[in-house]
Amino acid sequence: MSYVEVPGAKVPIRMWTDPASVDDSAMRQLHNTAGLPWIKGLAVMPDVHYGKGATVGSVIAMKDAVCPAAVGVDIGCGMSAVKTSLTANDLPGDLSGLRSQIERAIPVGAGMHREAVDPGRLYGFSVEGYEDLWKRFDYLADAVKFRHGRALRQLGTLGSGNHFWELCVDMSDSVWIMLHSGSRNIGNELADFHIGVARGLSHNQGLVDRDLAVFLAATPEMRAYRDDLFWAQEYARYNRAAMMSLSKELIRKEFRKAKVSFEPEISCHHNYVAEERYDGMDLLVTRKGAIRAGSGDYGIIPGSMGTGSYIVKGLGNEKSFNSASHGAGRKMSRTAAKRRFSAKDLAEQTKGVECRKDSGVVDEIPAAYKSIEQVIDQQTDLVEVVAKLKQVICIKG
Repeated sequence: MSYVEVPGAKVPIRMWTDPASVDDSAMRQLHNTAGLPWIKGLAVMPDVHYGKGATVGSVIAMKDAVCPAAVGVDIGCGMSAVKTSLTANDLPGDLSGLRSQIERAIPVGAGMHREAVDPGRLYGFSVEGYEDLWKRFDYLADAVKFRHGRALRQLGTLGSGNHFWELCVDMSDSVWIMLHSGSRNIGNELADFHIGVARGLSHNQGLVDRDLAVFLAATPEMRAYRDDLFWAQEYARYNRAAMMSLSKELIRKEFRKAKVSFEPEISCHHNYVAEERYDGMDLLVTRKGAIRAGSGDYGIIPGSMGTGSYIVKGLGNEKSFNSASHGAGRKMSRTAAKRRFSAKDLAEQTKGVECRKDSGVVDEIPAAYKSIEQVIDQQTDLVEVVAKLKQVICIKG
């Protein structure tokens, strides 16, 4: 489908979904965002749903301003995937042992490595820029300076919530590794600090929603946030790269007879800010639950833990600010999902997937998410499908 345009106070709201399908609370957020003095464009992806300040699944283009709450607390959260030379026939009938090995190699939940991973010993890990990342740590906000050791040991870890590690099989029976994570605790604390600073600035006092508080260009607050933001985005990218390296090494050892090889990795942020140019203007584009889908850009759009995911290639649609959805998107809150479904429901909906099936992850049940197939169908002018994947192992924190 193409987009539907809904009038907004400052800019039209371009929606790649039926506006009638978006609940009232999310629509209010979209209208609040479209009325910001600094906004130059707003694109809404088909996975849109209510968020903090701004909706998840929105692309917010502003001139000389950025909203830290719109970026979110998991700065740089995103996806990585790699196609292996394995096929479905190479996999054992019982995948529980492989799942346990991955869970030992990659800490989940609030966990971290006992000692920081050594990038020089990680299989296929590109160390370019890694040393510089840690040299810049001393210039981050004072509020996180004491977190240096924790940030080092959390690099290469999964986290919890909707973060996951998966082994998948595509329609040609090729095996893929895929994972979803972000900047862990250090990104969360940086975001919380800067959101608090923004809420206290005088130019934000008259906003209809203080969670839409912004930093303005050429101010000390903007410079500080920009530096910390871009640092956290890089940390998130290295975090995923470290997990992928650990995964490759384990898969190589587990299937050494197959002499496993790997194609180039696909990696994309979906909670981040980029400096991009549209309509002759240099803009700050915030993708809150959206991926970049410029012409030829590879991206990953996951569904839920029982429905599979898509590898896509961007079509470069500037009406969406070269963006596409970041996933299926929730259709009910975590609280509502826990009230409505049981561990038995989860087991039924994840049949055939080696994964947790206990009450601790019921909020991630497939029925709590929109149909990934419908979401893909709603953005055929934004991306083309390269591969469809179905998970056989799913690890959640």
